[in-house]
Amino acid sequence: MNDLASRLLEEITVQTAFTLRIGSLEIAVAESTVVMWIIIGVLAALSLFFTHDLKVRNPSRRQLMIESFVSWIDKFIDGMLGEEGRPYATYMAVVLIYIMFANAIGLFGMKPPTKDLNQTVALAFMSIVLVEAAGIRKKGVKGWLKSFSEPVAAVTPINILELVIRPLSLCMRLFGNVLGAYIIMELIKMVIPVVIPLALSFYFDLFDGAIQAYVFVFLTCLYIKEAVE
Repeated sequence: MNDLASRLLEEITVQTAFTLRIGSLEIAVAESTVVMWIIIGVLAALSLFFTHDLKVRNPSRRQLMIESFVSWIDKFIDGMLGEEGRPYATYMAVVLIYIMFANAIGLFGMKPPTKDLNQTVALAFMSIVLVEAAGIRKKGVKGWLKSFSEPVAAVTPINILELVIRPLSLCMRLFGNVLGAYIIMELIKMVIPVVIPLALSFYFDLFDGAIQAYVFVFLTCLYIKEAVE
């Protein structure tokens, strides 16, 4: 158990990949940041590949495949956001794809960036900023401020407290579930032969990772829907 505790501590410790020196200024670049750049680079390369040489007539199989995927994910996100939240569908689709890739990258021997609390905090912060911006855009600043005292003025402190609770809930849920999957895998490896943990690793990195991405996006979409309707 001491060995598990030490490995767990190593997993949640932010490792420095390298240090940038600009004059007398030193900037430590975390391992999770490097992995995040790799994921962004891969997604950008895939986007360029799939959107290259698009045609209106006689589209290729590649184009038909990516159009079907985009149509499916648009409908999927629109179903959660509703009519009023549709302008934010593209951003939510990108977040969904990024988190799925981030959770699955452990299959390639890299540490998922979602194991870094800084990453999940940043994702949650961006989501909540988008939620409140959507509310301001829909209701105006005056209407947005007034919404904190709805349905009665007595609940104003609770509504204000939600500004802290929501991002905290989003980031801790994503971070905790990803870290929890790692702990379960390590416990299984202690008592079960190699083949079963390998199969479960695929489950946690792919299926469970996709579920965590869905939950994060679903809750953000729900908050946006509440803000604009």
